[in-house]
Amino acid sequence: MKPSERRPGNLTPETTSMVGRSLELRQLERLCARSRLVTVTGVGGVGKSRLARRAAAGLQGRYADGVWWVELTGLSEGALLAHSIAEALPLADQSTRPMLDVVADYLADRELLLVLDTCEHLTDACATAADALLRAAPGLQIMATSRRRLGLTAEEVLTLEPLPVPRGREDMDDSEAVALLVERAPKTVPGFTVSAADTDDVVRLSQLLEGLPLAIELAAARLGEIPVDELVKRLPNRFDVLQVTEAAPDDGSPAASRSHPDREAPPWHRALRTTIGWSHELCTPAERLLWARLSVFAGSFDTEAAVAVCADEHLPEGDIPRLLGVLVDNSIVNWLPYSGGSDRYRLLDTLREYGADWLRALGEEERLHRRHLAYYRAFAHRADAGWLGPEQPAWYARTAAEYTNLRAALDQSLRRPEGHAALELVGNLWFFWHACGFPREGQYYLAQALAADRKPCPERGKALWAEGMVLVTLGDAEAIGARVTEIASTAARFGCAATADRADTLASIGAVMLGDHARAATLSQAVLDRHRCSPMAQPTQSAGCVRSVVYIGEGRIDEAVAVLHHVMADCDRHGEQWSRAFADYMCARAELARGRVEAAFEHGRASWLTKRRLDDSLGMAVALDVLAAAAVAAGDARRTAHLLGLAQQLWDTLGVPQLGVSEWTAARRSCEEQARGALGDDVYTTVFRDGYRTRQDDPDPLTPQGAAPGARPGQ
Repeated sequence: MKPSERRPGNLTPETTSMVGRSLELRQLERLCARSRLVTVTGVGGVGKSRLARRAAAGLQGRYADGVWWVELTGLSEGALLAHSIAEALPLADQSTRPMLDVVADYLADRELLLVLDTCEHLTDACATAADALLRAAPGLQIMATSRRRLGLTAEEVLTLEPLPVPRGREDMDDSEAVALLVERAPKTVPGFTVSAADTDDVVRLSQLLEGLPLAIELAAARLGEIPVDELVKRLPNRFDVLQVTEAAPDDGSPAASRSHPDREAPPWHRALRTTIGWSHELCTPAERLLWARLSVFAGSFDTEAAVAVCADEHLPEGDIPRLLGVLVDNSIVNWLPYSGGSDRYRLLDTLREYGADWLRALGEEERLHRRHLAYYRAFAHRADAGWLGPEQPAWYARTAAEYTNLRAALDQSLRRPEGHAALELVGNLWFFWHACGFPREGQYYLAQALAADRKPCPERGKALWAEGMVLVTLGDAEAIGARVTEIASTAARFGCAATADRADTLASIGAVMLGDHARAATLSQAVLDRHRCSPMAQPTQSAGCVRSVVYIGEGRIDEAVAVLHHVMADCDRHGEQWSRAFADYMCARAELARGRVEAAFEHGRASWLTKRRLDDSLGMAVALDVLAAAAVAAGDARRTAHLLGLAQQLWDTLGVPQLGVSEWTAARRSCEEQARGALGDDVYTTVFRDGYRTRQDDPDPLTPQGAAPGARPGQ
């Protein structure tokens, strides 16, 4: 059941106001009213994304399923476009179908606006995806921002020009370019106003900047250190010089000069390069060098990453935090508040491209990309090691924040193979692919890495195991067997006990999914017997949970609980939460088999809370199903219907019924039948729909409407 609901989308609040553009905004809204595909084009820095965001916010009420923003800046591979769209939507698909088909099916009966932001480097992929999605989903509308149109017949295009500049002081008050300068300047010059004495200079500055919003904002950021009249004096010379040639900075590192054939480019394009180049020249040599080196980051980054990738004898690591602060003050780097601890930063796209040009001119591009890859290889290794410990939530948050950079590192390792770097990266990121909601993208990168590096090695064994765990998440039990065979062969060849454990554990999980409990029992027990006195490891946790599934299926509940208590105690000693939550889930099923409803609800609730904290949609869904089973066992049909609706909200996006375990699917059907029989079809449907519409992050989403907050089943 997929009841209609109104979803707000994922638009974030604007951090700065949009000055002017009222005419363009109305034009864009009119185009959206008559066309299902509208592209906003224009030069970089002209304000395409800002206009699209404002228009999308204004149009939000037209779409029953909201407005969803898809940021494509950090995406370098067109093959992953559909994955990026899926990640932006409330869609956590676990099937093995092509992702574009999955997205098309998800959108088929929905009414929403999809905004594809920054498409110019993926024009063909965006055009193909837009065409397919618009054909599949009659209620879908797409807005794109790009430096060039997508080229589809149905596409309407709005070309965004620079802001109008004043001809002289007589029309200065009507100039949107001046208005933007005056609105932004107080951020660096508190109380800034245009006085009679500097009116002509403000007019001239706006003219020199050609009305380009990015150029104006960069100029406004400099007014704190350089007065308007001085800026006016310096800009024309920079324009003349940088229009054709830019000289490399004198920063003690290899230098070169580059020619830029901008003579035939529009004047506002030259103004953008001029303004950025002028801002670049106002930086110290160290600031310019850091700017260039920061361009290797695909998304946001923290200070630790900046130091590790950018520091050397020319740029001492102790100087980098201060230099980052200066670049933030000069509007070259954006500071991003981050709840995970360390501050994060990001270069504006156009400024990152400019820095990348300089990095190439300096002859440092290859070296810096290797350092970027080395840092994120080490990061993934630390994240893998830290996942099974007390810092698990922190490592999830950090890995999610670094995902665009990890993706860039993976792309780099596949483009320029070096050792077994790609296999190492994909293997160490197993937890992110399997446990944190990214199985389809993990499947893509695992397939690429395994195909590119076929030589037997321990890294390949771990990557094969990671692929197997992704297949578990995707519910593809049949495909697991081939991976198990090669993992076992790798373990034997290199004498690796950990790899052998992974092979047996993965095989036992596949056996459970196929209903072969006898084989699952033999394999999982072998792993447990080998590790009775050894430190905690992920395969032993999985083996314990598999063994409990078999015991519960055989009616040996006390033995199942004993195994699960051992797993939970092991997890608790090491501060591990994700596997502990699955053990809680299995304990809930065991307690239900014992008839202990309250204990089952407590275990199920504990599992759901942890899975929600780690953004594990699949774990949340199965936990909600067992909570529904506890509710129906307590005779609370209304709560059962509510919880089934809340779970269905997740299952609709996952596409894998009950992890492929038939007993769990049957238990869910039984819950629905009992609750529907007790409530009647109409009441059941109403309560189910209310549960479906409840947000997972509500303060008390487990409690249906009308029940006391925090009430247990039957209360």
